[in-house]
Amino acid sequence: MNTLTDRLDAAVASGVLLPASRENIAALLQCGSNALYAESIGQLVAAGEWSELNDRFFQRLAFGTGGMRARTIGRVVTEAERGTPTALGRPEFPAVGTNCLNYFNLSRATQGLVRYLRAHVAREGLAGKPSLAIAHDTRHFSREFAVFCAQVAAENGCDVHLFAAPRSTPQLSFAVRQIGTTAGVVLTASHNPPHDNGFKVYFNDGAQVVQPHASGIINEFATIPSESYTALPRAVQGTIFEIGSANDALYMDRLESLLLQPALVASQNDLKIVFSNLHGVGGAITPAMLRRLRFQCATVPAQDVPDGRFPTVDSPNPENGPALQMAMEQADAEGADLVLATDPDCDRMGVAVRNREGRLQLLTGNMIGCLIGYYRIKTFFELGILNEGNRDHAVWVKTLVTSPLQDAIARGFQIHCVNTLTGFKYIGEKLRKYERSLPPEIQARYRELSSAESRAARLHHSRFFVFGGEESYGYLGDDFLRDKDGNGAAVMFAEVAAYAKSRGLTLIDLLDEIYERFGYFLERGESISMEGASGAARIQKLANSYRDHPPAEVDGSAVSRVRNFFNGGVIDEEGDEIPAEKMLIVDLADGRSFAVRPSGTEPKIKYYLFGGKPGGGGDLAEIKAEVSAGLTSLWSALRSDIERRLA
Repeated sequence: MNTLTDRLDAAVASGVLLPASRENIAALLQCGSNALYAESIGQLVAAGEWSELNDRFFQRLAFGTGGMRARTIGRVVTEAERGTPTALGRPEFPAVGTNCLNYFNLSRATQGLVRYLRAHVAREGLAGKPSLAIAHDTRHFSREFAVFCAQVAAENGCDVHLFAAPRSTPQLSFAVRQIGTTAGVVLTASHNPPHDNGFKVYFNDGAQVVQPHASGIINEFATIPSESYTALPRAVQGTIFEIGSANDALYMDRLESLLLQPALVASQNDLKIVFSNLHGVGGAITPAMLRRLRFQCATVPAQDVPDGRFPTVDSPNPENGPALQMAMEQADAEGADLVLATDPDCDRMGVAVRNREGRLQLLTGNMIGCLIGYYRIKTFFELGILNEGNRDHAVWVKTLVTSPLQDAIARGFQIHCVNTLTGFKYIGEKLRKYERSLPPEIQARYRELSSAESRAARLHHSRFFVFGGEESYGYLGDDFLRDKDGNGAAVMFAEVAAYAKSRGLTLIDLLDEIYERFGYFLERGESISMEGASGAARIQKLANSYRDHPPAEVDGSAVSRVRNFFNGGVIDEEGDEIPAEKMLIVDLADGRSFAVRPSGTEPKIKYYLFGGKPGGGGDLAEIKAEVSAGLTSLWSALRSDIERRLA
């Protein structure tokens, strides 16, 4: 039993290697042209790392509706992969595996995307080659992956506009619209751990791909077995262009247009902000933008450094309080009013604010979204931009698992609120719908319109998007780009802070004003991580259990309604059908509710718990305590139910 094949076959026979893993290893070795593949696999086999091999090969990395995200550095790094480590200690080569984010899968993904784009250009009768904008963050391999994808795309007949330096995911969305490319790609795994990376795809409107383009790209990807391809003749290859500082200037001009009351902000120019980009790309735009708007903005020197290890935090996720700890300590030392932090690709923003006692307090994503949305709607009415005659054209777009308080605020101002599935691509799809509802002559020059002109057109002919967001710290305040934007969120939230300060209020005071007026709502997010091949199977088992056997009673309260999205057929507030999704929302007779869904980007299953007292009134402190206790009890009951379902 000396050959690699013999050892792999024996491992399958003994049950330590999955048959699917054996099949995918063979396929990679057969079609892969890189000597690294056999060398790395051989080293894992020699070391008996069967669990690692299963995790790397139990499936082919799926190209989902938004792209791919997976480990690019294995739990076990082979000597072949380690090679000559970089200055940051990163392996020289990405992890070998059909379920890993590496050159093998990136080549296949880029080839499939370009094939689809070329067919799309031909089908639509468009002149010239398809074009692609590519951005990347500061993660391990991100720059190398971006350059590699640009080369593959160009050699397959696609023009490429490649950012010269790390830039945010929302700026990629902006560039797609501003340059007018056929599609866009950003190399990022957002706030995932350092070992991950991803390939995220956008279409020509600047939003993440949705149907029918998503299926078309997926189908092309599925037909490409190998990273190998024959480059087109030089004369018909695409050209690679550089995106530089000119795009930064255009983007910042549009960010400035998010400010609704410049005079109010100028009057509060002593407001002090500490900002952290958590070693990501946020530092390229946000601090300069805030200073341009006359906020006092300091950054965290130790976290300004681009570093894919994210060495000063356990997780580069502003949803997690500890990620903001260094910035909060600096804010206390400097007497700053608030802390803002963005994740590595700067599409999410976390916040800490001063409470009545002067201590910094973390806000949830739901709280941040409620504050921004409330302020913007209120101000639009105060400025006369919204009024009795056009309020029916205004809309707040949120996800189904985002706070019901946002629905209540929209109702209170008598504007529309539309709920979508989790994922900003669905909010982007609504923005596409509103743009396409405009008269053809306006659509033809829509991207050239100023924010005021665009707003006027939508208020007259379509629907004006006043704000959108999701509980996972993602927000958008206008439609000049089509994804959540940490840079824009920082601008909008800083203005809310200036408004509160102008009234002598803390942001906690302002939030309580909102509760008193619209009702108190509390949300709690929980998740259970289950990694690797065995974890994926358990997540699937748990999700299917809810689909097939939804609960009839939870924590002593009868189930009053079950919204099952697994099979589709659910209609939203605008009469549009919501796509099928592995998600269940359960409403209890006592007013509590919860949603459950597998994460689309991480190896975990997520639970969203909701409680509250609509309408306002009553002793707010007592209501807060009662609602919080109810959600604690609900999660305890759900944990027990999870154990039964997985048994």
